[in-house]
Amino acid sequence: MLKLFSYPKTRGTRVTWMLEELGEEYEFSLVPFGKNGFASGEFLKINPGGKVPALQDGELILTESAAILTYLGDKFPDKKLVPPAGSADRGRHDQWCYFVLTELEQPLWTKGKHRFILPKDKRVPAVIETATWEFEKALNALSEGLGGNEFILGSAFTAADILIGHTLSWAAQAKQTIDIQNVKDYADRVLGREACKKASAREAGFKDKA
Repeated sequence: MLKLFSYPKTRGTRVTWMLEELGEEYEFSLVPFGKNGFASGEFLKINPGGKVPALQDGELILTESAAILTYLGDKFPDKKLVPPAGSADRGRHDQWCYFVLTELEQPLWTKGKHRFILPKDKRVPAVIETATWEFEKALNALSEGLGGNEFILGSAFTAADILIGHTLSWAAQAKQTIDIQNVKDYADRVLGREACKKASAREAGFKDKA
């Protein structure tokens, strides 16, 4: 059985969501976190970096949420959540995955780090304004890419939509304004999916233990 090492409301949520979309059985292993925001104890044998998520599939252990989503999509091709390797759609799919990691998420992460994550003596409040500008620029690029499509590749929901949708949910939690209508509608559409709701419910069961 697939085993997910994660923590509620982290990048691990992307994998929980993906597994719910796939409808595959999996074990959710709650990872304890230390005061510095990194995991400790036995989990460091899984990921020495102390970050979640990590996926165990037999002898294979994978880290990095986007890599895990792609692996799962390839492992269960009948679910069509990741296009076939070598296809034009796979190229576009991977393009948007990398866009999320390098352009859409990073400004939000920068704002979070300099607001409350980094030690106080390492925070640079002045960078927050620039990060906001960068995020808005990325939102415009996302809007152009979406156009009138239902999902980022057109009519088919894919793992790239999980990455984008989850990042947009982080933006909402950070009170980052999203005024572009097609992006707002898209966010409502993907975050309203049944699998996304199931993932949230699955993680909610671990809140008292976290």
